[in-house]
Amino acid sequence: MDVCLSSAQQPERQGEEPSSPGGWLEVEKKGVLQKDSTGGPVEDSNKIEQSLHSLQKFVPTDYASYTQEHYRFAGKEIVIQESIESYGAVVWPGATALCQYLEEHAEELNFQDAKILEIGAGPGLVSTVASILGAQVTATDLPDVLGNLQYNLLKNTLQCTAHLPEVKELVWGEDLEKNFPKSAFYYDYVLASDVVYHHYFLDKLLTTMVYLSQPGTVLLWANKFRFSTDYEFLDKFKQVFDTTLLAEYPESSVKLFKGILKWD
Repeated sequence: MDVCLSSAQQPERQGEEPSSPGGWLEVEKKGVLQKDSTGGPVEDSNKIEQSLHSLQKFVPTDYASYTQEHYRFAGKEIVIQESIESYGAVVWPGATALCQYLEEHAEELNFQDAKILEIGAGPGLVSTVASILGAQVTATDLPDVLGNLQYNLLKNTLQCTAHLPEVKELVWGEDLEKNFPKSAFYYDYVLASDVVYHHYFLDKLLTTMVYLSQPGTVLLWANKFRFSTDYEFLDKFKQVFDTTLLAEYPESSVKLFKGILKWD
């Protein structure tokens, strides 16, 4: 079985794996230093060390319980730490549907070296799959879930993807030009899954989708349709994006759309 996991999970390390991002960070840093001492590439080890240090920017929420869920996409086993105590720490049906689509259409999408931003990345399954497929990924979400998101991304991509994913805070509709200036940030794809549900920020979500879309940007949005407000958002989405229904998954009530921003 091809497992895309970091050196911290290799058989030579004895004992149970730390269950918290902080505990895993210390073990992983030790593993990197040990690899350095054997003459590993200095440039690679420095890049890894910087990525590990970036974990320290995010203080993980101390949930009472985590589970380790296993997924398999793009030929890799992916282990995601989840907690039912937060919407942002659970993989929802739209995410698995989107991953399935990415896997099945990898050649058509051509993610190799593509620049991708995920809105509402949650525990990071979609961003992990996009990274495995060769993309340069920026995974975004609210501050309280970034620790767990970064933990999952590093654990599943470190030393086995061409580009280490980046994690950034993104509050929908706020400080977009400041944090993601159009002059400096361009994305080939914007990904979103199950970002539409019963909350009060749907207008800000649409504003964010529009802002991040520039000429040539493809937005892929997968969502489980639960409420009438979901369809109301879809109507507004169609007003500003040329919209194509790419796939439907009746067993989970998920629909997957492609959006290209309409230009006057």
